[in-house]
Amino acid sequence: MAQVVQEALLHHDGDKYNLLAWSIMPNHVHVLIKTNGDLVRIIQSWKSFTGKWALQNNKRFNLGIDKDATKFWMSEYWDRFIRDEEHFNNTVRYILNNPMKANLPENHIAFLYRGIQLELHSTQKLHPTQIKLIATRGQDDQKELYDLLGTKEYRKELDRQFKNEKSNFKIAIVVDMWLTGFDVPFLDSIYIDKPIQRHNLIQTISRVNRKFEGKNKGLVVDYIGIKKQMNLALKQYSEGDKDNFEDIAESIIIVRNHLDLLAKLLHTFDSSKYFNGTTIQQLNTLNLAAEYVQKTKDFETRFMGLVKRLKAAYDICAGSEQLKQAERDYTHFYLAVRSIVFKLTKGNAPDTAQMNAKVREMIKDALQSDGVEEIFKLGDEEETEQDIFDDDYLAKIDKIKLPNTKIKLLQQLLAKVIREMKKVNRVKGIDFSKKMQDLVDRYNLRDEADILRSEVYEEMAEALTNMIWEVHREFSAGDALGIDFEEKAFYDILKELCVKYDFNYPEDKLIELAKAVKDLVDGQAKFPDWNKRDDIKSALKVGLILLLDEFGYPPVERDEVYVEIFEQAENFKKNQGR
Repeated sequence: MAQVVQEALLHHDGDKYNLLAWSIMPNHVHVLIKTNGDLVRIIQSWKSFTGKWALQNNKRFNLGIDKDATKFWMSEYWDRFIRDEEHFNNTVRYILNNPMKANLPENHIAFLYRGIQLELHSTQKLHPTQIKLIATRGQDDQKELYDLLGTKEYRKELDRQFKNEKSNFKIAIVVDMWLTGFDVPFLDSIYIDKPIQRHNLIQTISRVNRKFEGKNKGLVVDYIGIKKQMNLALKQYSEGDKDNFEDIAESIIIVRNHLDLLAKLLHTFDSSKYFNGTTIQQLNTLNLAAEYVQKTKDFETRFMGLVKRLKAAYDICAGSEQLKQAERDYTHFYLAVRSIVFKLTKGNAPDTAQMNAKVREMIKDALQSDGVEEIFKLGDEEETEQDIFDDDYLAKIDKIKLPNTKIKLLQQLLAKVIREMKKVNRVKGIDFSKKMQDLVDRYNLRDEADILRSEVYEEMAEALTNMIWEVHREFSAGDALGIDFEEKAFYDILKELCVKYDFNYPEDKLIELAKAVKDLVDGQAKFPDWNKRDDIKSALKVGLILLLDEFGYPPVERDEVYVEIFEQAENFKKNQGR
């Protein structure tokens, strides 16, 4: 929603008004503009566009608007004119500092959607909100740095903003990111303060050498002394020109060969509407193509392999003028289809770096156009997810008309819930993983004759859905025994060992022992770094052995029993609180 509001503010910037500063808060917006036009009409245009969008997309993005609401914005708004320079500076400061004044956490999305815009030839200094740090974060980072670097979604949003010429984001401080495939044609200056050499150096300075209207050169500012490495790199690439040209020429041949192979592989699929149709037809063609290549596992594997090799060759010759536009378009089409299938299977789209912005957005929309956008948050631990066992949630998947796509989504959802189960209950997690693998193996054995038999897909979808609910029931299965989910995890390992090593143990004592083991693990392993400390782990092992002996478990001599119980204890503590 914040992105839509910001885009609305920027839409008529430089035309009907000059946008000077803004801050988009959770429940209100601050805007400072310079205009001679009708302020009422300007504000009405913002409210009209964003309000309609909010009401239309309320359910899709879970905006929390009342179902029977007929408007998004309040009718009234508060405005005032700037009196003098001091008033102007105070107002800008107030707008930009609004998220801090509201005591919002440092990683709140409001910090992304605020800013000021510099006018051409202005001597005004950059404000800190126009400068961002882009680097991956790790668990060992100090809290201040960890919070500053933000989530993966935060970095994606920075990527999107920096590629927008009108964005308030002006300076990016980059650490080992945004080099290969990061394309911002209007970027004109780069400041280097890190030792770089060979092809990495060439790639780095190439970020500012793209042609763009109004830009006649790129500026590279050297803070560390890269001149020697630059000369070596240029010499190496100059001397290697002949080899490089041969590599490019060979890559073009490979690209054309693979485009021909892919055209023959998909000869019965009509892709014409992707190239000549409306946006909706293009999106639909992408989804249908992804469905088509999944018709059998062998067909899918062959397609994915061909496109992977196509991409490897295209990466080398993408800048060559010998490639025709039609060849580029078909390459982007195949990469887009592969990304959708990859996303369905693995949860990540791998090929977007080399594709143009239009195709990237099309892939994103194609994944959303069947109402499956929430499902793709499943593999991202940083995403806020709704209840994956919600009836409405599974109903969304059930409405998807593309059978292979539906099955892949159910597969991904089942894998997610099993991972959650395995974090606490290792035994049941492994058991469900095996059951799921059996289902997937059956699905992968489908042949082309099954394409015409809808019951094959319906049975698979039903089996996956039933297993999802089976896992769901397991989360509360301990209720019948008078134990909670965590205690049930130890009950299951104790019970399984009775079967595995063929000995009997009273049910009531088994429940009592499961509770005692869980209490012991909680007490012994209360330190965050317990799994790295041998002294704590040794004390836990001794405590478990003494407790089991106290309960007379196992009634036979089997050292392996202690090992497996301790593995469950380690698994439980490692994932506790996640």
